[in-house]
Amino acid sequence: MIEIENLTKVFWAKGGRKRVVDDLSITFPTGASVALLGRNGAGKSTLLKLIAGTMRPTSGRVLSTGSISYPVGFAGSFHPDMTGLQNARFVARLYGVETDELVDFVEGFAELGPHFRMPLRTYSSGMRARLSFGISMGIPFDTYLVDEVTSVGDGAFRDKSVQVFDDRRRTAGAIVVSHSEFMVRRICDMAVVLENGKATLYSDIEAALEHHSENLARPTAFHQQMAS
Repeated sequence: MIEIENLTKVFWAKGGRKRVVDDLSITFPTGASVALLGRNGAGKSTLLKLIAGTMRPTSGRVLSTGSISYPVGFAGSFHPDMTGLQNARFVARLYGVETDELVDFVEGFAELGPHFRMPLRTYSSGMRARLSFGISMGIPFDTYLVDEVTSVGDGAFRDKSVQVFDDRRRTAGAIVVSHSEFMVRRICDMAVVLENGKATLYSDIEAALEHHSENLARPTAFHQQMAS
């Protein structure tokens, strides 16, 4: 279970303060696969980083009864001058898992070829995503945080990624950011709709998607301000 208590995240921008997450309190049940829905800029990736602990909140806290992955696709904990292999070893030691087993899994899964032994700074964004996804899926977390599982690699690699993700979800929960309604229906059993820093939790996926669609059809506060 992941419990979010009065979570707030404020960023300072040129135009002033922007409250991306606003006094949010919500509970993600143990073992649930939850979609995070929201328009661009609604705070989905920010919330994932707050849950993972890779970003500090302005106020509030996140409590968990199990282990949580870093957000897949986020390579902020990777060292650019280390190779993919060295980064995999580093993360294995960080999370206390068997190093050689993780390296073997990532090398076979990520399909990086000789680049696996080259510095991360030479990687494309897609290669970084493959490495990040492979390392995360190779570690037995209680909850996986995933930002667009369908954006990793080409069609064949995406199919393989979804299959591995399905295998992990048999024994773990997940919080998933996705813009694909098909994938939300395919891999999630609950959903949270984010809008204006607030969140609404739905046990009915179709109701959540309808709410999300209604939000997308309305102009944002920024667009309303520009129109006035």
